[in-house]
Amino acid sequence: MVAKLTRGFWPKVARIILRNRILILALIAAVTVFLGMQWQHMRFSTSEANLLPDDHPINLQYNEFLNIFGEEGNAIVLGVKDSALFTPEKFNRWNILSKQLDAFPEVDFVISTDNLQILKKDNEKQEFVLLPFLEDEVGSRKEIDSITTTLFNELPFYDKVLYNKETRTIRTVVYLDQDIVNTSVRKDFILNDLSKLVENFEEETQLDVRVSGMPYIRTLNSQNIIDEIGKFIGAALAVTSLIFFFFFRSIRATFISICVVTIGVMWAFGILGLLRYEITVLTALIPPLIIVIGIPNCIFLINKYQQEVNKHGNQALSLQRVISKIGNATLMTNVTTASGFATFIITDSKLLTEFGTVASINILGIFILSLLIIPIVYSFMALPKTKHLKHLNKKWIDGFVSWMERIVREHRIGVYFTSVALLALSIIGIYQIEISGSPIEDMPKKADFFKDIRFFEQEFDGIMPVEIVVDTERKKGVMKPATLKRMDRLGEIIEETPELSKPVSVVNLIKYSKQAFYNGIPRYYQLPTAQENTFIMDVARKSQGNSELLQSFVDSTGQVARITTFMRDVRTDRMEEIERVLLENIAKIFPDERYSVYITGKALLFLKGTKYLVRNLLLSLSLAIGLIALFMAYLFRSFRMILISLIPNLLPLLITAGVMGFVGVPIKPSTILVFSIAFGISVDDTIHFLAKYRQELTANKWRIKQSVYAALRETGVSMFYTSIVLFFGFSVFIISSFGGTVALGALVSATLLFAMLANLILLPSLLLSLERSIANKEVLKKPQIDILPKEELPDSNA
Repeated sequence: MVAKLTRGFWPKVARIILRNRILILALIAAVTVFLGMQWQHMRFSTSEANLLPDDHPINLQYNEFLNIFGEEGNAIVLGVKDSALFTPEKFNRWNILSKQLDAFPEVDFVISTDNLQILKKDNEKQEFVLLPFLEDEVGSRKEIDSITTTLFNELPFYDKVLYNKETRTIRTVVYLDQDIVNTSVRKDFILNDLSKLVENFEEETQLDVRVSGMPYIRTLNSQNIIDEIGKFIGAALAVTSLIFFFFFRSIRATFISICVVTIGVMWAFGILGLLRYEITVLTALIPPLIIVIGIPNCIFLINKYQQEVNKHGNQALSLQRVISKIGNATLMTNVTTASGFATFIITDSKLLTEFGTVASINILGIFILSLLIIPIVYSFMALPKTKHLKHLNKKWIDGFVSWMERIVREHRIGVYFTSVALLALSIIGIYQIEISGSPIEDMPKKADFFKDIRFFEQEFDGIMPVEIVVDTERKKGVMKPATLKRMDRLGEIIEETPELSKPVSVVNLIKYSKQAFYNGIPRYYQLPTAQENTFIMDVARKSQGNSELLQSFVDSTGQVARITTFMRDVRTDRMEEIERVLLENIAKIFPDERYSVYITGKALLFLKGTKYLVRNLLLSLSLAIGLIALFMAYLFRSFRMILISLIPNLLPLLITAGVMGFVGVPIKPSTILVFSIAFGISVDDTIHFLAKYRQELTANKWRIKQSVYAALRETGVSMFYTSIVLFFGFSVFIISSFGGTVALGALVSATLLFAMLANLILLPSLLLSLERSIANKEVLKKPQIDILPKEELPDSNA
C-alpha cells in the first residue's frame, strides 16, 4: 500500500513542479531574499567553544570562580628577547608603548617596567608603601645597568611574571576590561589599535615583539576562521565545477549546478543568522559542505535528464521522469546524509548541536533546491546538443566497471582476505589512537601568533591558565599562617612540575612583604616565621597599597584565595597525570573538613570538554548507525540485508580509525566528526546498489549472479562519479591552516574512497557468496518504499 502511494506521489510532485514553474522560482527567490536579510544577524564567535553542558560540575566550578575573581583569560602579553632593548632610547620607547596601551578605554590596567611598583617599608609610619620603579625616563647606559640589576636580582616577586632572569626576556602584561573580553570590541582593539602600536614600535626600534595571551590568540584564531570561509567556498566551487565539467563537458550544465549550490550557500548563511548561531570553526565548514554534498544531487538529476533526452528526445517527458524517478532516490540519500549530521544534536554540546542542526537543515534544503531548480531551468532551455551527450558513452568508465566486475567474479577470496587483513591492521592501529585535549592543537602552526605561543611557553613556562581555588570556609581564613603555609607547599609542587609556570598567589605577596620589611633584601623573600608574622602582618594591615594588591588574589571576605599558574601545551595523558598529582597533593595538604579546594581554568575546561565530547560523539555515531540500520530494515525488511549493508560501511570507518592510530592523528573534536559524516554519506551508495539489486532480482526471476552483475554495472558509474566529487570536494579542506580541518578533510575523503571500493567490490562479493541465505522471496520482501523506478537507476549507463 505504501509503495503504491509512493509510486503515485512522485509523478504528482513532477506535475506540480512543472505546472507552477514561475511561482516556484518566485518562492525560491523570496526565501533567498528573506534568508539574505538574516545575514545581518550573523556573528563570529568571540569566546572559546565550551564543549561541556552548562550544568556540568566542571562548568559550575568555573563559573563560580568567574563570579569571585572575574575573567581569568583577559591578559595580553607582549615580550621582547633582545639585548638591544637595554639601551636608553629603546628602553624608553618600550615604556612609552605601555603608556599608549594603558590610555585605551578597552584596557583595564597595564603592568610593565614603566609603571612597576616596588613594595617598601615606611619606617616612620610603620606601613608598607608602593613606590614607582622608574621615576623618569632613562638617560644613560649606567642607569640601564642599575635598573636591570635591580629588576633581575632584587625583585623575585616579578620573576617569570615580567621578566625571565636567565634569558633577560622582558614582557608587558595588558589586562583588558573584563566587560569587553567576550565581545567584538576586543577584536577591533586587538586587530586595529594593538597591532598598529606594535608595528610602529617594531619599525622605530627594529625589535621583534612577541604577542600572546588568550584574548589575542582567540582573536587571531577567529580571524583565521573568517578568512578561510571565503577560501573554502571558492575552492569547493572551483574543484567541484571542474570535475562536473570534466564529466559532462557542458558549460551550461556546470553553470546551472553552480547556481544551485550558490543559492544553497546563501541559505546556509541565512539560517545561521536566522537561528542567531555564531560562526565557529565547525559552522564555518557548512557552506563548503553544502557545495560538496549538493553537486552529486546535480549529477544525478542532470545525468538522468540527458539520458532521457538521448533515449527519446521528448523534453517534457524527460523532465517529468527526472523528478518522478530521481526524487525518491535523492530524497533517501539526502535523508541518510542529513541523519549523520543530525545525530550531533544529541551531544549536549552547544557547539556540536548548532553544527548538526544547521548542517542537517541545509542538506535537506540543497536537495529541495536541486529538485526544483534543475528541471525548471531546463524546461526553459533548448534540448541538449549531441556533443553534450557524448559523456554518456565514455569508454574509460566502462573499463573501470569491467575491472570491478572482474574482481568480484574471479577474486572474491582475495577480496575477503584483503578485507580481513585490513580489519586486523586497523584494530592494531585503533589501539594506538590518543585523545587530544589541547586547546591549541588545531591552531595554524605556521601562523605568527602560534609561534609566539611557543615563545612564551619557552620563556615563561606556559600560556594556558590553570586556577586552583582555596576556600577556607571562614572569613579572613586565607591570611592565617597555617593556610599560607599549605598554599606555599602546594606552590612548591606546582613549581617542581616542568609543564607548569611559577604559581602566583597571595603567598607571593606575603613573601614580598617580608622582603620589604627587611629593606628589600632578596634572601628574605619567604613566608614570615610565627614570630615575624605578627608584626609584619600588623604593618601590612596599615598599608593601603597592600589591600589593592590583595584584590587580585583573595576575595573581599578574605575567605577564598586563588593560585594561578600556566600550563604548557602537553599531551592529554600528561595533562591528566598533572591533574591527578595535583589533586592527590591537594587532598594531603588541605584537609576536607577544613578546606574546599578545586582546580579550574581554561586548560582544564577544554581537556574535560574534549573527553566529554568524545564520549558523546561515540554515542551519536552509534545512533547514526542504529538509525540507518532501522532505515535499511524499513526499506528491505531483512535482518540479513541490514548486516550485509552495514559491513561495507563500517569497515571503511575502522580502516580510517586504524590509519589515524598509525599516523598519529589524535581523537579530538574535529576528527571524531569524520565518522558520523562519512557514514551518513557512504551509506547512500549501499542504498543505491541494494535497491537496484532487489529490482534486478525481480526482473531476472531471482537469478543471483545475473542480478548482482547487472546492479554493479548500472550503479558503478554513478557511485564512481559521486565518490570522485565527494573525494575532491572534501579534499579542499586540506588547504586550511587549522590542523583539525585538514585532518577532517583528509580523513573524510579517504573514508569515502574506501567506502566506494567496499560498496562496489566487497558488497557484491558478499551478496554472491551468501546467495543461498539472502536471495529468496522471503528474505527480500518487497520494500515499503520504491527507492528506484522499475526501468532503471537514474544514473545508469552514465
